[in-house]
Amino acid sequence: MRRLLDFLYDSAAALAALFMVGLLGMVLLSIASRQFHFHVPGTDAYAGYLMAAAGFLALAHTLKRGEHIRVTLLLNFLKGGAKKAFEIWALAIATLLAVLFAVYSCKLAWQSHEFHDISTGSDATPLWIPQIAMAVGTVILAIASIDELVLEVMNKRAEAHPGEALRNE
Repeated sequence: MRRLLDFLYDSAAALAALFMVGLLGMVLLSIASRQFHFHVPGTDAYAGYLMAAAGFLALAHTLKRGEHIRVTLLLNFLKGGAKKAFEIWALAIATLLAVLFAVYSCKLAWQSHEFHDISTGSDATPLWIPQIAMAVGTVILAIASIDELVLEVMNKRAEAHPGEALRNE
């Protein structure tokens, strides 16, 4: 099961990276179209869709690598059982929020599909298409949050050491 979950998180991160490359392509196309006086409609909208997709799909991978911003001021003062209880409480709240975010993101994409909601920009994209990436990303984040909570309760959770982030703060 651990290998499957890690594969899920890594696959979402790889997909996020592909969306970042697509975002770069959209930005470069937009710049080139201005420089060479031709118009490609929707480049700004698609760049936004790709940026949102990359951000949401990377959330779970970032959580599992300990790279999310955490306020550790209180955690540093707690020891033993109090620290563990606080970690479980914080992870339970984070899991609840992630699950709610996932439910409502999926509901939003479904409703956009049902109502045939389209972008107001010149691209007129059906909004459920870019919203799928948000829904998938939030569902994977909810799975990762549940995973972290279960690992913490079972005393198998590795302490987050983000490494590079600590050196850059």
